[in-house]
Amino acid sequence: MKTCRLLSLLGATLLASPAGLAATNSLPNIVFIMADDLGWADVAFHGGNAPTPHLDRLAREGLELRAHYVAPVCSPTRAGLMTGRVWSRFGVVNPQAERALPWDTVTLPRLLKTRGYDTAMTGKWHLGSLPEHGPQRFGFDHSHGSLGGGVTPYSHKYKKGKYTDTWHRNGKLIEETGYVTDLIAREAVQWIEGRGAAPFFLYVPLTAVHLPIKEPDEWVARVPAAITGEVARHYAACVMHLDDAVGQIVSALERTGKRANTLLVFTSDNGGSTAENNDRAYPDDQCPSGPLPGNNRPWRGKKGDLYDGGTRVPTIVSWPGRARPGKVETPVQITDWVPTFAALTGYRPERELKWDGTSLLPLLSTHAPLPERPLYAVAPGWRARSLRHGDWKLIAFGDGAARKYELYHLAADPAEQTNLAVTEPDRLGRLQTL
Repeated sequence: MKTCRLLSLLGATLLASPAGLAATNSLPNIVFIMADDLGWADVAFHGGNAPTPHLDRLAREGLELRAHYVAPVCSPTRAGLMTGRVWSRFGVVNPQAERALPWDTVTLPRLLKTRGYDTAMTGKWHLGSLPEHGPQRFGFDHSHGSLGGGVTPYSHKYKKGKYTDTWHRNGKLIEETGYVTDLIAREAVQWIEGRGAAPFFLYVPLTAVHLPIKEPDEWVARVPAAITGEVARHYAACVMHLDDAVGQIVSALERTGKRANTLLVFTSDNGGSTAENNDRAYPDDQCPSGPLPGNNRPWRGKKGDLYDGGTRVPTIVSWPGRARPGKVETPVQITDWVPTFAALTGYRPERELKWDGTSLLPLLSTHAPLPERPLYAVAPGWRARSLRHGDWKLIAFGDGAARKYELYHLAADPAEQTNLAVTEPDRLGRLQTL
């Protein structure tokens, strides 16, 4: 509870101070956009081959968190964002259809509602795939999109089986015509345009660029000619379409006069994927066949891995005049956003919530480095665990006598190529204990 009170006091101080991050007469709006399976180098501002002008502008004019870590797959990252706690505390380590969180969890939208916020989500939930386990049961006033995971682009269906029918609005399954990214963006824009004076929290977990991908012809036609191959061109078009959706949301904030008092975060739920695009587990939407070209360079690994390619994702914070522009390399994690928004809004928990994250307000406002702390992660199926502490990263594979360790010094070896577990026994021991 002491930690929570300190965070709240910090947030209240910043809100009250003319020089503080939130020097404003009202609580800030919060828009949190999460791409799905977007790799580090899938965006143009990291050298990607598909143009992303809206994201490029946000990165250029805003703050880029260059060491923002998430879980290696989808549901765990979303659990971390909603709770401020590492996903494995809830037994969530895989993409899952079952309800992920206890009913009484103090989620991000629930805590913001106590501060007078309107709350909405449009996109992919993936923390409970039945309507009775949906976003409105965990603090959202309005919800729309996929209760399950990624969906087919035109029919909006999840994998064949019990949870195939997943497209919903406010707890009721619906049929809706249109391309999935367009529908999610439209819902977000309309919700922004309908806001009154109350502060709002809008969560937009896009399904792009999750498989199966098949973009509209007009988007594929815009892809640079240098990108060849059917899946590669549809993938690039999907990245560009995602970027356009972000642009639509920013334009809606500007058009309604809410941009200046809105803190916007853009990130991805995990690294890029190289899986087969036309996954036969989904109903057929005539999607092209071939491996996805998810690009995580220069990091090692991909979606599902605890190497940085699976967990270090492009992340931008944009709040004109309040979040200091630039680039910071301080390691942060998806679990940090709950305590950050709690501090920013002056939220005071009624009980100790045992957050694993910490408030990022000093980092956002002045780029002040955070104290060194362990960032812990768990891979799907508990097959591996990792810990980053400062510039060092330990990955433990397996359990018991069969456990194997890899130790990397990220400052000297950011691509995680040289395992130092044997040559640095003292360091290995300290990180094992931690």
